[in-house]
Amino acid sequence: QVQLVESGGGLVQAGGSLRLSCAASGRTFSSYAMGWFRQAPGKERDFVAAISWSGGRTAYTDSVKGRFTISRDNAKATVYLQMNSLKPEDTAVYYCAAGRSYSNLYNGYDYWGQGTQVTVSS
Repeated sequence: QVQLVESGGGLVQAGGSLRLSCAASGRTFSSYAMGWFRQAPGKERDFVAAISWSGGRTAYTDSVKGRFTISRDNAKATVYLQMNSLKPEDTAVYYCAAGRSYSNLYNGYDYWGQGTQVTVSS
């Protein structure tokens, strides 16, 4: 069992930056691939970024490439999402997820956090 708690969301102006954190419980964090997803009102939960258990592989959805960076610190059992050059269309609830497989698919993950709101004003 893995419990995930996101933090770092908030209100920011377009062009600004935020860093999301996701702290995991349990001693097996380093064996899980981690992902970030987001869900805007009335829309499905969409893939944002993923990182393999070692941090050696990362993947991003096209709309955030070059602006967002996913990273992890296995010693701290934490995964991060650095978000730069934020746009109003990035506004959503952001969720972190843990899974046994490195994936960009929603059903590739077994554990989910409660989400953190990111609002980007124009």
